[in-house]
Amino acid sequence: MMTTAPACRSVWTGLRVPVAVGVVGLGSAALLRLRDPHSSGSYGFCPFQSITGQPCPGCGGLRAVNDLTHGDVAGAVSSNAMAVALVLALAGLWIVWVVRRLRGEQQAAMVTLSTRAALVILPVVAVFGMLRVTPWGSWLAP
Repeated sequence: MMTTAPACRSVWTGLRVPVAVGVVGLGSAALLRLRDPHSSGSYGFCPFQSITGQPCPGCGGLRAVNDLTHGDVAGAVSSNAMAVALVLALAGLWIVWVVRRLRGEQQAAMVTLSTRAALVILPVVAVFGMLRVTPWGSWLAP
């Protein structure tokens, strides 16, 4: 009869890190909802943009998350489409991580990228970053 207490303790032990990551993610989203990044310099300035005058692939990401917290998906996509995709991907990966931990996979990581995945993701980020500063990709600029 006392076997449930260790099982519950084991489940909680496996969920500590995913819960902490979830709290940090929600806390960050709450901060971005409360302190509007649409005001110039409210979170500092992008060093890449300050030096080159061009937006980096991450420029507009804070504004995109702020727009998402207000339910403005179109505004979020216009601020940084890649950031919106990243938020959705990370939320999905976090859910899968929690489910795997609940199933007993105590060493399951949230994200494990293979070399092949990195060789796909890095060029996509680079192309996005370059495309958004060209006339053809001006609709991607923040």
